[in-house]
Amino acid sequence: MNLRELVSALNDFASPALAESWDNVGLLVEPSPPHTVNTLFLTNDLTEEVMEEAVQKKADLVLSYHPPIFAPLKRVTWKTWKERLVVRALENRIGIYSPHTAYDAIPHGVNNWLAKGLGACTSVPLHPSTAPSSPAEGTHRVEFCADAEHLDAVLAKIKDIPEISCLTTLPARVEGEEQTRVSLNCSQKALLDVVALLSQNSLLYHKTEILLLQKPLLPHTGMGRLCTLSEAVSLSDIIERIKGHLQLPHVRVAVGAGRTLESPVKKAALCAGSGSSVLKGTEADLYLTGEMSHHDVLDAVANGISVILCEHSNTERGFLSELRNALAVHLQNKINIIVSERDRDPLQVA
Repeated sequence: MNLRELVSALNDFASPALAESWDNVGLLVEPSPPHTVNTLFLTNDLTEEVMEEAVQKKADLVLSYHPPIFAPLKRVTWKTWKERLVVRALENRIGIYSPHTAYDAIPHGVNNWLAKGLGACTSVPLHPSTAPSSPAEGTHRVEFCADAEHLDAVLAKIKDIPEISCLTTLPARVEGEEQTRVSLNCSQKALLDVVALLSQNSLLYHKTEILLLQKPLLPHTGMGRLCTLSEAVSLSDIIERIKGHLQLPHVRVAVGAGRTLESPVKKAALCAGSGSSVLKGTEADLYLTGEMSHHDVLDAVANGISVILCEHSNTERGFLSELRNALAVHLQNKINIIVSERDRDPLQVA
């Protein structure tokens, strides 16, 4: 596949618009076009060891779940390991694409895969995603009616206000009089100026409606998951299930205040990777994530919530095998897709 055709297909699989605003997703490194992709190489983290593997396996595009370029690079030299990744990628004509939190949000993504480790359950996003392109502009809609005497002057002043969009006028009959219905979208900042303008004329102001434009929620899409198990099971059983699902010999556990390893777990809140900000404040029997700060663990335990920590990338990496199969179907088996054998979490239990 041509690289740009493949990137378009990857964006259709998980829209970059679903990623968190702070994230750096999409195509990060592009060899000079035209660039044909025969082999797509999947990894959770693109380290130098993994890049060497990608070169040896003649990868044309690396899909790295975590973006190897996050903080802006001021130069591309041989001095730091992330700069060397870019150099090696371009020297070997390998593109780099990262989906990161877009894959966290989608219904067929990382968090849903992690939830399978709990056993039979239903789940909803902790922080639902909104439709990225609806509405297109503005946070508020303002509607008011004006008579012919005031219309032109008001419209002229409104058009001078920045951050106004979708300005429309339609004939209207109000209390038996012919008037014009004016509708516009505006930002929060512009709303103050519009209201100030309309309030100068009491007739206009009393006929004004202000609507908050809320984007519709996307079903089953968003950050984190709140999972309700079909049947409550003990915390010790959940620990064994998670270890089996993630293929880990050990996990770290903090037992909630007033709970024991035999206490039942019915509701579990989870977030792949680093889950503190996503899980905080959620009512559940259990928090499941890769890592949390010491003080966030203390807060959870004090509230009677048990915590299972599996190390950051251990809650993500196993998804790559499922991803390989899903992408093979999505891309109609047009390219070879392989998963890194050298990618691993940097932390070990000694």
